[in-house]
Amino acid sequence: MAPTNMLLPLLIFLLQLTLIHQVSSIGINYGTIGNNLPPPKRVAQLLQSTLINKIKIYDTNPEILEAFSNTGIDLIVAVENSQVANISSNPSAAGQWFTARIAPFIPATSIIGIAVGNEYLTAESDKLDRNALVRAMQNLHAVLVERGLDRKIKVTTPHSMAVLASSFPPSAATFAAMLLPTMTAVVGFLADSGAPFMVNAYPYFAYRDNSKTISLEYALLGNGTGVSDPKGYTYNNLLDAQIDAVRSAIGSLGFANRSIKIIVSESGWPSKGDPGETEATPENARTYNTRLIERAQSNKGTPMKPKENVEIFVFALFNENKKPGGASERNFGIFNGDGSKVYDVDLSCQFCSGSGDKLGFGEKTSGGVRNRGPSVWCVAKPHADEKVVQAVVDFCCGSGGVDCREIYENGDCFAPDNIHAHASYAMNAYYQMHGRNYWNCDFKGTGLVTFSDPSKFSALLWTMPICRTVAGHQKNKAEWW
Repeated sequence: MAPTNMLLPLLIFLLQLTLIHQVSSIGINYGTIGNNLPPPKRVAQLLQSTLINKIKIYDTNPEILEAFSNTGIDLIVAVENSQVANISSNPSAAGQWFTARIAPFIPATSIIGIAVGNEYLTAESDKLDRNALVRAMQNLHAVLVERGLDRKIKVTTPHSMAVLASSFPPSAATFAAMLLPTMTAVVGFLADSGAPFMVNAYPYFAYRDNSKTISLEYALLGNGTGVSDPKGYTYNNLLDAQIDAVRSAIGSLGFANRSIKIIVSESGWPSKGDPGETEATPENARTYNTRLIERAQSNKGTPMKPKENVEIFVFALFNENKKPGGASERNFGIFNGDGSKVYDVDLSCQFCSGSGDKLGFGEKTSGGVRNRGPSVWCVAKPHADEKVVQAVVDFCCGSGGVDCREIYENGDCFAPDNIHAHASYAMNAYYQMHGRNYWNCDFKGTGLVTFSDPSKFSALLWTMPICRTVAGHQKNKAEWW
């Protein structure tokens, strides 16, 4: 057997190679218009065992924000449509909203976006002032700039496809004439602030309303006969055509040369509908969402931008039994309110420590404790200078916001009592709570990101296993690396 000191350089090199991998992930919309939904803590525990590492909610529900603290799952929160006018009134109103709704939960809860309204410009209400939308976005962005959070938290607003005058052919799409001044201001703000353009894109509704001209397979993201665009693009599914229609509309405003990322903030297929909605079935919903998740993980773009990956948020996590509108509006969820699956969709991922696709809200993994989510860790390099490592611990446990009581004397993770073990605990907690960005594990060159289970190599790197407490669970059980 080779001496440990000969294996260490090779092992560290191999660990660093894992940095080239990307964790396949997807976002999901977590709506709460129901009276039979599980508590947020149980939701957070479930999602930690799946490939889902981002959620979008429709308010700033404090119970949800608290439940997702220290989980490594990113959140996009929202300003309700009814609150947009108030936040637009003056910067101080935006500051008060942020102080009350967001500030108490960061950085423990990884909030990466604020969605100002939802389909605000096409909402069926005469009371909404279109001009208020941009002012509200600007005011919130100014609050973030003042607090040094504008790089971490982006301000945007989700649109429906109804903001377009037409969506076919994609290359000729433009925004509705009556919305041009507002959309120009919105897109200009996004371009200047580096925020994404969000669109709620539903091939289902396009198919339902145009089933004589749109094939079901095309709407279900199947690779059927391609649909041609006059400019030479070929579309094998309707979602890509909808995304590129938005791209063309943005370009028509004069922003074709600006870098504006497009995010599909909602997309899904209902498993049940009203009598006339014959294709709203569990089978079609499973097919669509399975292909949607595969598309999101493929890192592929669209015909117009084949190398530009499109981030997607599935709609939705739950069926919401109190949501107004037709039956289909209440049946977009992957899960029922009791936690059972409406249909089976694979939510597992190769970097998750549990088989999340098999988990339900009432199930437990072996030992009665759920495995935590995406297994990406930040650990201290074994030969890092102890003085620097101690300074890192002081930062993480101080202004970094990490709760380090577990590594204090008499804490569950005090042993092994050495600085590198304690640093790994603190560094990983900081890394997880700030969204698992590579720069959150630098720590002056003393941190190392790994996708490999540390239990497989801890015996070589440290003389004793490293302790961690599973984020998001009751701290009555310490786990050992």
